[in-house]
Amino acid sequence: MVTKRKAATSSKSANKNNKNAATKRSARSALSVGTNTRRTAKERIAALAEAPLAVCESDKDLQAMLNVLRNQDEPVEVRLAALKSLQAASFSVIAFESCRGDYLATLRQVAEDPNPELRQRALGLLARKKDGFAQKKLLEGLKNPDKALVPPEKALQLLSYDVHAEAYSAARAIVNKPPNDDARREALRLLAADASAAPLFEKLLLDKNELREIRQIAASALHALKPEKLQEHAREILLDKSDYDDIKATSLTALTQFGDEALGKDKALLKSVDRFSVGKALSKYKQSARRFLSKYGQ
Repeated sequence: MVTKRKAATSSKSANKNNKNAATKRSARSALSVGTNTRRTAKERIAALAEAPLAVCESDKDLQAMLNVLRNQDEPVEVRLAALKSLQAASFSVIAFESCRGDYLATLRQVAEDPNPELRQRALGLLARKKDGFAQKKLLEGLKNPDKALVPPEKALQLLSYDVHAEAYSAARAIVNKPPNDDARREALRLLAADASAAPLFEKLLLDKNELREIRQIAASALHALKPEKLQEHAREILLDKSDYDDIKATSLTALTQFGDEALGKDKALLKSVDRFSVGKALSKYKQSARRFLSKYGQ
């Protein structure tokens, strides 16, 4: 009986090893097809999707894959497939460690590629790793649009992965002189983490001629940066029947979290919030009103 169990265990182990070996052979074969310029783009893209396990099997395999990514004569869709395969391989932190340096160096090279999609993908991956080269290039592009590698709104989004004083300065410049509405919006979102920007958000919140989305960004930012300032203006916003529901809801949250007992005696405010809790507002906004009333209502 013991012998049979040992034999069965040995057989399972052998099958597992054979399966792993087959997987590795399959990945190597896929990488070979994916890096072969004689194959069609469709064949190569399909093969590259199966190749991540083989990327770091040898330096030769790694360099073959990196060459596909950085070679501007390769079809863009094949280069994108190579980038996706390398990114998948990088998730295996320990196995990929020996490859990481060459990978990052190639990403920095591709970040200045003539193809805009490849540039943006490479910069995005580098920005998530808080790469200094990417940060420098993104800031440079915001200051000098002729050197921009991506649109300003995208640069601001990527800079938000590692915000610092220089990024805040660039964002303020965009707010003061925006190249387009999207860039202005992203600049304000980045500044929402800058405590010194509270006066700007207070001004935007109170400007009824401002875009609704901008006022909501301002309300949310002020709630995070200076909740007492939002609280100062919340009553006026809630009493204004013409103001937007989402801005009222943010104001209600500020009052609910930071208000005092005096709110329970403010009949005009309670009446306004009560209307908000049963009116035409979305259910999530009604819930904000009901939370407020459960805390301060008589």
